[in-house]
Amino acid sequence: MPQKIDISHRTVIFTTIFILALWITYLIRDLLIILFVALIFVSALSPLVKIFVKLRLPKVLSIAITYIVIVAAIVGLIISIVPPLIEQSTKLVITAPGLLAQFFNITNLDKSVFSSELTSLSKNLFSITLSVFDNLLTIIFLLVITFYMLLEQDSLENRFSSLFKGKEERIRRSIVKIEEKLGAWLRGQLILSLIIGVLSYIGLTILNIPYALPLAMVAGIMEVVPVIGPIVSALPAIFLALTITPVLSVGVAVMFLLIQQLENHLIVPQVMKRAVGLNPLVVILAIAIGGRLLGIAGALLAVPMAVVVQIIAAEILEGEKI
Repeated sequence: MPQKIDISHRTVIFTTIFILALWITYLIRDLLIILFVALIFVSALSPLVKIFVKLRLPKVLSIAITYIVIVAAIVGLIISIVPPLIEQSTKLVITAPGLLAQFFNITNLDKSVFSSELTSLSKNLFSITLSVFDNLLTIIFLLVITFYMLLEQDSLENRFSSLFKGKEERIRRSIVKIEEKLGAWLRGQLILSLIIGVLSYIGLTILNIPYALPLAMVAGIMEVVPVIGPIVSALPAIFLALTITPVLSVGVAVMFLLIQQLENHLIVPQVMKRAVGLNPLVVILAIAIGGRLLGIAGALLAVPMAVVVQIIAAEILEGEKI
C-alpha cells in the first residue's frame, strides 16, 4: 500500500515565499550589484571621511570634501598626462585612415567586410548613445547612493546589527571587517591598473611603438575588466605594430602575453592576497565562478564577494564553536 505523504501549510507557505524571494532577487540583480558597488565605495572612502570628522567638521561637509579630494586627485593626474596624451592621440586619429589602408594591404582582408561593420555601427549609433547615457545615469545614481550610505553609515550598521539579538557586538565587528577588506580590495584594484599601465608603457616604449602613452592608458583602464580587458587592450597595439612590420606585431603580442601571464599568476593573486588576505587559488577560482554566474560584472566583483562570504563563514563557524 502506497505511503501517504502529508505536507503542512507552513511548509507550502515557506517554500512559496522562498521561491518568490529568489525570483525578486533575480529581477533586481542589477540594483543589488549597484548597492554592492556602493558598499565598496563606502568602505574605501570611509577612512578619509572619518579623518575629516575627527577634525570636528560636520559629516555632510566631510563627505563633500572627500568627494572633492578624490575628484581633484583624478583631475590632477589627468592634467599631468593630458598634454602628451592629446598630442599622441591626435596624431593617432589623423594617421588612422592610412594605418587602416596599410593594415588591409598587409592582411589581404576584404575592405567591404569592414565597411559593412561601420555601416551597421552607424545604424546602431542611437542605441549606443542611449546605452552611454544610461551608464552615465547609473554612475550618478551610484555616487548619490554612496553619499547617503556614507552619511547614514553608523545608523545603518546599528540597525542591521540590532536584528541579531544578543549578538549585536559580534555582528558589528564583522561589518567593520567586511568594510576594511572591501576598501582594501578597491585600493588593490587601483594598484593593479597602475602596474599594468606602467608595464605596458615600458614594454611599448622599449619596442619603439608610437603612441605608447594612450595605448598604455587603455591597458590600465581595461585592467578593471577581467579576462576580456587585457585581450581588448592588446589589439590596438598589435594592429599598430602590424602596420610597421609583421615581426614587430608578433613582438607586441608576445609582450602583452607575458604581461597577462605575469598578471594572472603573480600580480593579481599577490596584490589581492595582501589587500584582502585571500589565498591566490581562491582568488583565481572566485574570478572564474563569478564570470560564469554574472559575466563581466561577476568576474569584477568576485573577489570582494568572496571576502564577504569568507568573513561571514568564519563568524558562523566561530559561533558554532562557542
